[in-house]
Amino acid sequence: MDKETLFAPAANTPSGMPEDDVPLPSRGGSVRVRGLSRDEALAVRGIKHEATAERVILSYAMVDPPMTQEEVGRWQKASIAGEMEDVTDKVSELSGLSDGAAKEVVKELVADPDAEFRALPSSEAGDAGVGPTAADE
Repeated sequence: MDKETLFAPAANTPSGMPEDDVPLPSRGGSVRVRGLSRDEALAVRGIKHEATAERVILSYAMVDPPMTQEEVGRWQKASIAGEMEDVTDKVSELSGLSDGAAKEVVKELVADPDAEFRALPSSEAGDAGVGPTAADE
């Protein structure tokens, strides 16, 4: 494979990331979000404050309407908790950061900046069961 192929957007969207709509029944409409790039996801990992991490994530991910961190903060103040959770869950899913654990992605990114997120190649794949060694601790 040519390395230039790796540098090109991966999907047929302006950002190169997968996109989807998230219905917001309490608002009578929906928003459109995209997945985070690896670079964006890594930038969020070091943020300790959960509300700040959510503002950064959604400022990256909001496609329609696009939002700044300040605007996401205003939405946080006006939102019922589950409304934004549905949106962050969809961002996590589109980013490949979740496989049944979408509700915890922001908390996990904030709680453990060194956490490893991985997707197993298939439902039959397993973990080797090798834990940390003395050298790792």
